[in-house]
Parts: sequence; structure tokens; C-alpha cells
Amino acid sequence: MSVPTIDLRKAEEPSSRGQSQEDIRHALIDVGFLYLSNHGIDEAIIQDLVNILPDLFALPENVKESVALVQSPHFLGYSKFGAEITARVQDQREQFELANDLPDKRSLNPALPLYTRLQGPNQWLQTDAVPRFREIVESYITALQDLALRFLRVATEALDLPPDSLVGFTGPQDRLKLVHYRPSPDATFDAQSQGVGPHKDSSGWMTFLLQASDPTIKGLQVLSKDGAWLDVPPVPGTLVVNMGQAFEVVTNGVCKATTHRVLLPPGDYDRYSVPFFQGVKPDLTKQDLKTLWEHFDNKRWNTRESEEGQRIDSPFLRAKYDTWGEAQLRTKIRSHRDVGKRHYAQVFEKYISDD
Repeated sequence: MSVPTIDLRKAEEPSSRGQSQEDIRHALIDVGFLYLSNHGIDEAIIQDLVNILPDLFALPENVKESVALVQSPHFLGYSKFGAEITARVQDQREQFELANDLPDKRSLNPALPLYTRLQGPNQWLQTDAVPRFREIVESYITALQDLALRFLRVATEALDLPPDSLVGFTGPQDRLKLVHYRPSPDATFDAQSQGVGPHKDSSGWMTFLLQASDPTIKGLQVLSKDGAWLDVPPVPGTLVVNMGQAFEVVTNGVCKATTHRVLLPPGDYDRYSVPFFQGVKPDLTKQDLKTLWEHFDNKRWNTRESEEGQRIDSPFLRAKYDTWGEAQLRTKIRSHRDVGKRHYAQVFEKYISDD
């Protein structure tokens, strides 16, 4: 099995929509990942972002730590190598987490659910060493917000629903990560060289990944429905799209949130990537989706998943929590335990021990 390529321009054109919808259905149900070409994002917006990444991560540690993630109850900021945990193992990547700026509503109204505090403002670097940093990031986020809605409508039609059926479940805040994987001379490109461990995306509705390195620098792998790890190398001019956990829930398990991982690149070349996570309505519950589940009757749709994929931690999928927001808060605290201890002490032990 290979990862298919979807031409978004053709998918939006009436003359070629029929074949495109069939291809998208195959990508969403049978594969879970796809390359998206002809996405319409201005190349200058992409190139501006790619160009700043080496300088951004080359900043002195004290400058990067000035916006340390641990300072933010919204989990926005910088985290160093080994600071995040996936599949109970430390990830060997450093990253900046950013979003479209929102006010911290829960600080003004403590009666709001605790998960409301996930939404809030960014921490912006105060340095001249990376010119136009905020402008470049905000331009990219704006472009991806538009793209994500366009693709969601196309995907919704491919699943035989009216194009705007799922838009109302998207959330107010979309997230972006700027990620750096340091090369490992000892890496053998196997599971032991974990950049980020096997997981299903919980941070959004759909993920749109820019692989911002030379096409020869591999790292991303996706778990097929048959349980085999497939390479997803960078392809110039494309983004990689995959479904998050909320999308699996809304489609009643028809479109599985696909398990994936990143292995450290062997040799001397750094790897950069930029995933964008389309936001989910924080108070989304499974009760909101009952009418859609009638459409996604498993007798009508043929779907399957590997045994390893079924074992991945997925609290919202498995109904441990009523709302997507609480499930997301639990995942964030388990991944960034220093943030959880500082800002969410009242639920820290509950979520950490909830296996």
C-alpha cells in the first residue's frame, strides 16, 4: 500500500469531482494519510516559514527558554529535547507550539470548565535574530485555516454528506508546531530512534503537515491497516494530511485516526517539520454526533485497523471523557508533565494515573 496524492484543485472542480471523491474516500477510509497537491497556498508564505527554521532553532537556549512551554497554561511555547513524552518514552525533538491568539476566558470566568484554559494567547519571542517571526507565523496560520476548511468540505462531500455538515464542529483555536529533529549518527532508522513515538493525533480535527526538509531526509512513517510501517517522505509542493481522533469519533470509526511516528534521521542532516492542527469544538460530545452515526453505519462502510493501531492511547475515542476538551487536557498533561504540575495540580494525579 502507498500513500495516495489528492489534487485539491481537481477535487474542487465540478468536472473532475466524481473521481476525486472516490480517491478521497479511499484515502480517508483505507489509508488515513494522503499527500495534498495544488493546495493553493502562496509559495512565498511557505518559503518564508521554511527559511526561518534553521535560525529559529539555532537561537541560544536562554532565548528559546524565554518562552518555555512550562510558563503557559495553554501549552503554547518552546519545549526542549526530551521534554515531551509519547508512548511513555521521551521524544527527541524540540519545538515551538503556537496558535491563533485568543484571550484566556477562564481567567476571567473561573466557572468555565477547566479545559477552557487550553485556549489562550501565544508567547512570542522578543528577538531580532529571526526577522518578521510573528508576521511569518501568523500568515502561515491564516493560510492553513482557509485550506483546512476547504479540504474539510471536500472530504465531507466524499463521505456522502452536505459540504458544511462538519464545519460546525471545528473549534475556535487552531494550533501549529515548528519542530526540529536533531540527526543522530547512531540512528539506524528503526523504532529505537524515536523522534516522536507512535500516536494518533489528538490536537485537532485534521492535521496538515509541511515536511520542511530536503526530500532525501526521511523520518515520518504511517502504520498501514495491515500493521506495516510505511515511509512518507517529503514530496515538494505537497502537504501530508491525516485524520485526528475527533474525526474518527464523528465518523463512528469509519475514518480511523491513523497511527504514525517519526524516527530520527541518521547522518548529519537536521529534519524540520510544521504540523498544523485544525481545531475541534472544545465542548464536543459524542451525544452531538448521534444523528451522524446513523449515516456512518458500519454495515454500509468497510473499515479496519491494525492490532497495534487499536492499542494506541485514545481517551476520547474510548469514551473515558464526555468532552473532547477534557480528553485533550488529559493528553496534554500526560505529554507535558511539568506544565501539568504547575498549572493543573488539581487534576494532575488523576490524569497521570489514568491508563
